[in-house]
Amino acid sequence: MPGSNRRAVNKARSLAADVVVVDLEDAVAPEAKADARAQVVAEIGQGGFGRREVIVRVNALDTVWGAADLEAVAPLAVDGVLLPKVESPDQVREAASRLDGAGGGALPLWVMVETPAGVINAPAIAAAGDRLRCLVLGTSDLGKDMRLPPDESRLGLLSPLSWCVAAARAAGLDVLDGVHLDIADGDGFRRLCEQGRRLGFDGKTLIHPDQIAAANEIFGPTDEEVDSAREIIDAWERARRDGQGVAVVRGRLVENLHVEAARRTLDLYEIIAG
Repeated sequence: MPGSNRRAVNKARSLAADVVVVDLEDAVAPEAKADARAQVVAEIGQGGFGRREVIVRVNALDTVWGAADLEAVAPLAVDGVLLPKVESPDQVREAASRLDGAGGGALPLWVMVETPAGVINAPAIAAAGDRLRCLVLGTSDLGKDMRLPPDESRLGLLSPLSWCVAAARAAGLDVLDGVHLDIADGDGFRRLCEQGRRLGFDGKTLIHPDQIAAANEIFGPTDEEVDSAREIIDAWERARRDGQGVAVVRGRLVENLHVEAARRTLDLYEIIAG
């Protein structure tokens, strides 16, 4: 949500989204940056976002607005700060240091990977500190910088996307797929959500409320997946009681790794149901 758009930020309080990213960067014109910053501080101070995580995307530290953004966000009751265009772990550490100095030492950090250098350095960025929680792919900027032609299959992005998913998993982080800019292209959006889930993403960043329902449906566990998860856990627990190290469900071998995945599915299902 553009931080300069009070109506949009207010609407976010009622949307079925898991996270609201209030933006001070690309969605705010240069001449509106200072006013947007003050407005975001006021809106977040009012609260009312319920169980939605509230993240503020600040401007990069090498801009004239970045340091003031971090100073303003540091004392707020938010769930994290999203750093744009991160290309090295030093940028993460500098932002963390500035937040600490402004009183925001407990704030988690999210980072955007949206340039070729960011992709190449994704493993080092993801391991830049225990404050990090999530990598967010900026696929529009990345595609531009890689000089990729428009392509619904995202063929040229598949390797970078998989590389960043692997980097996030190696560091124990969540990772979110990039936005789909064509708001009217509902079918294309669904295809990209399905592709993103197959690539291993935890979810997708969105630019319009109309995209929320499809993203929730595709990235959330299906009834069949929930039933299967329960079946796997039940079979595993029976096998353990019988002194066996493996179980068989519908003719397929079940080991501990499958049980861990099943438990995560049920945890996610229960969180969504709540």
